[in-house]
Amino acid sequence: MSLTAFTAVATATLLLCIVTSPERDDLEEFYTGFGRLTPMRNGLAIAGDYISAATVLTTTGIIALVGYDGVVLALSTGLSLMLLMFLLAEPLRNAGLFTMGDVLARRMPGRAARMAACAVTLAALVPLMLVQLAGAGDLLAFLLGFSDETFKTVCVIGVGGLMISYAAIGGMKGTAVIQIFKIVMLLGSGIAVAAVILHRFGWDPGALLAEAARRSGAGRAYLTSGLQFTGSSFPRLDMISSELTVVLGGAALPHVTMRMYTARNAREVRRSMSWAVSAVGVFVLIIAVLGVGAAALVGRTGIVADSAQGNTAFLLGARAAFGATLSTAESLLFTAVTTAIFLTLLASVAGMILACANSLAHDVFAYGRRQPTPRKELRTARISALAVGVPAVLLATLVQHRNLQPLTTLSFCLGASALAPALIYSLFWRRYTRAGLLWTLLGGTTACLILMTGSNLVSGSPGSAFPGHDLNWFPFTTTGIVSIPLGFLFGWLGTVLTSPRKAARQRQQYEAVEAWILAGAPVAAPPDRDRRRAGTD
Repeated sequence: MSLTAFTAVATATLLLCIVTSPERDDLEEFYTGFGRLTPMRNGLAIAGDYISAATVLTTTGIIALVGYDGVVLALSTGLSLMLLMFLLAEPLRNAGLFTMGDVLARRMPGRAARMAACAVTLAALVPLMLVQLAGAGDLLAFLLGFSDETFKTVCVIGVGGLMISYAAIGGMKGTAVIQIFKIVMLLGSGIAVAAVILHRFGWDPGALLAEAARRSGAGRAYLTSGLQFTGSSFPRLDMISSELTVVLGGAALPHVTMRMYTARNAREVRRSMSWAVSAVGVFVLIIAVLGVGAAALVGRTGIVADSAQGNTAFLLGARAAFGATLSTAESLLFTAVTTAIFLTLLASVAGMILACANSLAHDVFAYGRRQPTPRKELRTARISALAVGVPAVLLATLVQHRNLQPLTTLSFCLGASALAPALIYSLFWRRYTRAGLLWTLLGGTTACLILMTGSNLVSGSPGSAFPGHDLNWFPFTTTGIVSIPLGFLFGWLGTVLTSPRKAARQRQQYEAVEAWILAGAPVAAPPDRDRRRAGTD
């Protein structure tokens, strides 16, 4: 039944991409879908891009294993989208055109800002793609009952090919349709399973929590803070670092921010974000119930026996909620849950491939010595999807047997330490200079990469990527508590060290577009000679 459902969903979504694909020379339709989505649909697409398969599986697993700390982590994901809604969404819509590079180049024209933005976009999203591509093989093997390694590799390659097709064929509008389909299925099936779990415990959350604490192996500690970081030298600081990384990093990842450019005006982007925050809030409640339900119904021993990191807790909890014998209706509901997870894998990576391909085509190749025609740039964007997707699929087949949690953490750390400071400074600080921008992006990225090598996620613990080695010299699980301040510090240093003449000229460039960026107010001329569409609210 699951295989039939997966095949039907893959076929239907691919056909939807083909039907909604842009014409050969409609460059803006490929990048933004011409802003044709209503705020509700665009909001659901934003929520779909934001809720990745790693978020669904990993966060639910953390809740199942450590309880309170996992719920706080889930709430941080919702807080991250609220930060995007209230601080960045409207300025991003006003300043952006197609990519993160457009936002940063709005006040600092030139190839340097675009090239740096493209490099950090790839560095932040490729690790997250690898995690989800590698997890596709294990997930499908678990759902379909196979354990052969060759089967897992074939699944990774097949699913990767579908994801590349979605991005290359459908563009922004095609992937938006898939994201909407995904979020509706995920929320609908999740609500149904959460209701079944609560029904098993007489709709008494206290009874559910008590049973989860009893079977967690930690007792009352499961319901209090600190269980996730018991092995850390500084557990409180480690928790603050993790939450800060999720909040800032999730709000700045390029595959999420690119949806801001699809809104037609500021009012629509605000309404879209309201729908997105509501959908993510419901999702947080769902995974909290499913994670605690998995702990109560399966127990820590059963969860860890299947996956040491608890990545299958979502599915184990859903299956356990129905009992040993499933009726036809329960079988259909469980199939809907597994199909929603499968579709989440497809849609999440497709959105990331699209963000990377758009950045390569628009920020690197379209701003060379010769500006290509729209048709040629569109062809370049589709080729870029292949150029990003194929190596990612091949790398995923090589690393699929390792613990890839460090890669997920690295993506959020790069978003929080490089992209978030660059966006905040670029959108709101008048004195910010091109040197400060480059220092922020490159310095924040370098700090993350260096610090991550010394964390216990990479080595020095049984659950690390390299458990046989001990290179652990950094005392925190995530780099955020150090790398985020460094990212802001690098931007400040690069700015204050810029010569006064250059700083004054670049400040004037920002003042010329400040009203446009912050309020969408009309200006005497389009803020950027490279801007291909002009207009205000």
